[in-house]
Amino acid sequence: MLKATLETPGASVPVMLRNLSQEGALVKAEGLPEEGSRVLFHRDGLSVPSRVAWSHCGHAGIAFDFPLFPKEMLRHVPERQPRPALPIKRRPGLACKPLTPAERALIELWATEGASKLGE
Repeated sequence: MLKATLETPGASVPVMLRNLSQEGALVKAEGLPEEGSRVLFHRDGLSVPSRVAWSHCGHAGIAFDFPLFPKEMLRHVPERQPRPALPIKRRPGLACKPLTPAERALIELWATEGASKLGE
């Protein structure tokens, strides 16, 4: 998770940045400012005047006063990490070998007498 800060007059609240868009952000933290509060959103050199659009159960929506330029926004989104290649596990193939006389007799018994005779 990315870290950011919300500054209010007289307080600074460290938050975890869950989502970032041109118009705002979704943050998570304890002790968030109330809905409607004016805040200054800080993230790695970015400072945007904002307001708390909503706040509920440790999450808050932050509405920026002006939209971010796409390049500015994307600078704060980490690059996607490549996933390691997982080995493909395959089941063993079917053997193409003839049946033994015992296997053939078992199959013939099953086909003619049914599965109930196999355990006898």
